[in-house]
Amino acid sequence: MSKVDFLRKLTSRKFWMALASFVTMLMTATGTSSEGAEKIAALIMAGATVIAYIIGEGWADSAHAGDLDPLASPVPDKPPEDTPIE
Repeated sequence: MSKVDFLRKLTSRKFWMALASFVTMLMTATGTSSEGAEKIAALIMAGATVIAYIIGEGWADSAHAGDLDPLASPVPDKPPEDTPIE
């Protein structure tokens, strides 16, 4: 699995829901109270929210690295072939 695939998994809500569900069911199967399992699941989802936000902001920042105005359109390096140069 490449680094990008791994980062994409960390931002996936489906991944975090599956992980929280697995941990909750594992805790319930081993005799942990439902309340304790719910608290752990809530902590996992809270952590997932923070991780997804940090990675998402990092992607956005890296996409605009070097841009002074991220909303500005890119300026071509040279004029198109059919444009006469004066």
